[in-house]
Amino acid sequence: MPVELGLGLPQMKQYDIGRDVATVARAAEEAGYASLWVFERVLFPEPATQGLYGIPGLPWPDHYRSVADPLVTLTLAAAATERARLGTSVLVAPLHVPFQLARSLASLDAASGGRVVAGLGTGWSLDEYAAAAVAPFEKRGAVLDELLDVCAAVWGPDPVSYEGELTTIAPSEVGPKPARPIPVYLPANSPRATRRLVERADGWMPVAMGVAQLAEQWEKVREAADASGRERPLAVCARVNVQHSAKPYEGEGRHPFQGSVAQIVEDLAAHAETGVPEFLLDLQTTARDAAELSDIAAEVYAAARAAGV
Repeated sequence: MPVELGLGLPQMKQYDIGRDVATVARAAEEAGYASLWVFERVLFPEPATQGLYGIPGLPWPDHYRSVADPLVTLTLAAAATERARLGTSVLVAPLHVPFQLARSLASLDAASGGRVVAGLGTGWSLDEYAAAAVAPFEKRGAVLDELLDVCAAVWGPDPVSYEGELTTIAPSEVGPKPARPIPVYLPANSPRATRRLVERADGWMPVAMGVAQLAEQWEKVREAADASGRERPLAVCARVNVQHSAKPYEGEGRHPFQGSVAQIVEDLAAHAETGVPEFLLDLQTTARDAAELSDIAAEVYAAARAAGV
């Protein structure tokens, strides 16, 4: 059975957000993509307090210099499409006031006819936390837990009430409600995160950076789910950060999903053998503009289907 494919929407500085998001979203839906996705970066520190992903000395990439707000981007895509699911991969939960984020996601789901997928994480940038977080970096897991509690309350029946460390909701009517229960996707990048995933989430959102690594991670998540007694299926959507080039990458040192359309599809087919049912292809980094992004996305989709992926 073919995997489902999603596409990352244009958020970077080479795009005209007001024009290009709708254009790419419509083209992707017409090409066959089942879902459209956004990510979150709120600033580009110069100099950075820490390296990329917290790795000392690893520089931040230039394409992080200007990233459009994820929920604004997703709203533009929602207005331009009819069927594609609308996902976040991911929102950095502690950069948001829990109650306000829960309401925004509910409103977007109601407006889009029940198409939102809420991918949430805790982030890694100390500079982003210093500028925008609702709590210190050391409390990031607790903030995510509270956000999940607040979302469950706000998206549930009225009257809504909640009392936590960051949030107090007196018994209230809170609307609009989501069109249906919004699926929540979480990472599994630590033992605590894995427990949270299998106990509280609807889906898992890994980053695909190699077949063996993805297969090992997926096996560990399944084992944790079995050990916890989880009965309902766990959805999976793996993020793929693509480095596309017009010509094939030659020589040694090629990373997965780096190179021509044929090489990207070859890697996708190999990763699909892990049993992961959906892949989000983020192609926006190397595209020059929306037209090129739409063309590459359509070519990759057609080639993947032709290859039986």
